[in-house]
Amino acid sequence: MKFKFYALKLTLVCIIIFILQIAFSKFTDLFILDQSSYKEIWRFLTAIFLHGNFAHLLYNSFALALFGSILEKLIGGKRFLAVFFITGIFANLFAVNFYNSSLGASGAIYGVIGTLIVTRPMMIVWAFGLPMPIFIAGILWAFGDIIGVFVPSNVGNIAHLAGMLLGLLFGILFKKERLRRHLNSNNEILFDENKLRAWEDKHL
Repeated sequence: MKFKFYALKLTLVCIIIFILQIAFSKFTDLFILDQSSYKEIWRFLTAIFLHGNFAHLLYNSFALALFGSILEKLIGGKRFLAVFFITGIFANLFAVNFYNSSLGASGAIYGVIGTLIVTRPMMIVWAFGLPMPIFIAGILWAFGDIIGVFVPSNVGNIAHLAGMLLGLLFGILFKKERLRRHLNSNNEILFDENKLRAWEDKHL
């Protein structure tokens, strides 16, 4: 699989769109996720690329570039894009029912992280000031979002949890597929070895 740098390209798109948000005061209002999104359904997609401030953009850009590139390398570019967009839209479908407005790539990024938790659970990441396996970090991140649901803040905790949940399901799907390929590969090797032995018994 050729590495296409899709995660980095998506990060660049987020940066460019943030510049447009700053340059044009009405830009965000046209694409943000809000109560009009059921009539203007593109907002479920476009809101993924909007960000509320520079810190929001910086945090999401770092996470997307890092975790996205790791996942893209692991499962391929097209599958990475599927995880990113599907989990991001799925997260927004939840968020629109709980928040007056919502924006940001966090739901999609949590989807990427959820997929990595299943496919690479022991991968070491730096979280909460400590190195730890990503599955431990994921539990802590999810726990923080669960608390956030009951302690309202300016964070889309429900979108995070929805994205991570679907990401976990994607991870299970990809892990099963990899196991199936591994078993098929072993069966082919065994089959070839049996044919070789039969030929040797007959001709030698």
